[in-house]
Amino acid sequence: MIRRRPMIVLAAVAAALAVGLGLALRPPPDSEPGAVEAVTIATNTEYLGACPVMAAQSQGYFTRHKLSVKLQPHSSGKQALNAVLANQADMATVADIPVMFAGLSGIPVQVFGTIFRSSQDHGVVGRRDHGIQQAGDLKGKRIGVSLGTSGHFALDVLLNRLHLDTRDVQLLNYSSDALQRALAEGEVDAVSGWDPFLGLIEQNLGANAVRFSGQDVYESIYNMVAPSLYLRQRPHVAIRILRALELGERFCREHPAEATAYLTRLTPESRATLLARWPSYHFGLELDQSLLLVLEDQSRWAIKGGLVTASAVPNFLDYLYLDGMKAVSPTEVTVIY
Repeated sequence: MIRRRPMIVLAAVAAALAVGLGLALRPPPDSEPGAVEAVTIATNTEYLGACPVMAAQSQGYFTRHKLSVKLQPHSSGKQALNAVLANQADMATVADIPVMFAGLSGIPVQVFGTIFRSSQDHGVVGRRDHGIQQAGDLKGKRIGVSLGTSGHFALDVLLNRLHLDTRDVQLLNYSSDALQRALAEGEVDAVSGWDPFLGLIEQNLGANAVRFSGQDVYESIYNMVAPSLYLRQRPHVAIRILRALELGERFCREHPAEATAYLTRLTPESRATLLARWPSYHFGLELDQSLLLVLEDQSRWAIKGGLVTASAVPNFLDYLYLDGMKAVSPTEVTVIY
């Protein structure tokens, strides 16, 4: 036994060295196994909610997680989702409204992560010289809006608060990036939308503008969405995307000045306004039960307003993909399932 002890000690030392060497050679925790994956993300590159995506791209977080990402710019989540459905992109950033319409139409897409929330960025801007001084003056007016978007829903909620509905106004459909021209040229009396477009419209009109905030009226929930088949076939890609976005949303929280630089159309004045509101914006990676409740409420709104042919609210749990978030940040999954 005494003669074998040195051999045992040597074996133990060798084992310890092997473990240490293995740890030294192990890739860093944020490294991903497998080949680099190419992904096209359709997103509104002029919307603050897309900051985590743009930060993940510019700061190299996608590259760190073996992703070769192309950002495809769109002026609304509705357009971004349409690009995915037309096989022009793999995934999209969208607010809750496009997800709701997809559910009512039976389109097989799923939210695999929420990246941003805000109740500050929607509202209505009207022209004072068109007789709009307060929110109640919207009655009988022509309002430009991108139908079927969060701007449309937020407007309906605001009108309801004023004891009005869409029959009391004239809605005219424009793409979100055409609203400024429509209001400036007097085609409409007011427009409903979201920042930064809304802030730029307000600045363009100057003293002639009056804005009615969507605060306490509508909270925008901004999400990552992909076709259900894509998520089933490439779950590892969803996990890599989420890990990169986790770093991206942290960057947006902690570096507001750098983050606003992603919004290239901002004027110095609108940038200052955005920075002043920064504490009210919520950047965070999650899948929360509240999203299901919002989608159900919005479905009832769409059905009642005759915006869809569906007559029943679907089970929106089918439109959430939980596995990615459960792998990346399980404590941020509060969906009851």
